[in-house]
Amino acid sequence: MPSREHKVNKRRDGVSPELDELSSALMGDAFDVLAEGGTLNVVLAVEDDKGMVASYEFSDDGPEELLEEARKRVLTLARHAGDVEQNLGMPVRYALVYEGAVADEHGAYNDAVLLEFGERNYRSYSAFSLVEGKGKGDAFTWTDPAPAGELEPLL
Repeated sequence: MPSREHKVNKRRDGVSPELDELSSALMGDAFDVLAEGGTLNVVLAVEDDKGMVASYEFSDDGPEELLEEARKRVLTLARHAGDVEQNLGMPVRYALVYEGAVADEHGAYNDAVLLEFGERNYRSYSAFSLVEGKGKGDAFTWTDPAPAGELEPLL
């Protein structure tokens, strides 16, 4: 039986157009929340094999606990072949977004929106966009997403 490491190494590189669309939409929603001055909780979007998307929001705990809860939700959805209450079938891709900070080359921290995303049979990745002007509407700005590394696959 192949080891988990062997299975991970056989995954495809890159991002499918469907995952790109799901991730981009989630990032756009996150930017809108911050531009309006809202609180960005950990938000998870999961798409099934028929194109149905379900969203889940995680709040009322510490940031690390919320992230862990969102990641566990992906694993649970895969194990249960979806979420009947959300009309979600077998998950094939996911993206989760949250607010955080990224250190620059001088050690200073900058506000950022962080994204984790993955798809069945593909490698999983993370990215970030630096943000400025929270709550300033049209004056809110962000950078193009930059890669932040490969992650342990959840699907």
